[in-house]
Amino acid sequence: MANKGQIFRYYSLETKKKAVAMRLEGMTKREVARALDITDIGRLKVWMRKYREHGEEGLIDRRRRSNTSDEKSPGEM
Repeated sequence: MANKGQIFRYYSLETKKKAVAMRLEGMTKREVARALDITDIGRLKVWMRKYREHGEEGLIDRRRRSNTSDEKSPGEM
């Protein structure tokens, strides 16, 4: 659960893939976090679980809302 005023960091798909690859090569979570400047070591565990369950597709961040041309502004109807 988020704390009031907490700032969330977003990591690129490339960073996530690199972190997973480093873990699969045998590096510890702490070593990977230090090398890639990842502040929350627990994120690595989550990424590894998602990677094992869904492959690279599981690493894609689906929380952000995309700006597609299908969305209409309030003035358009």
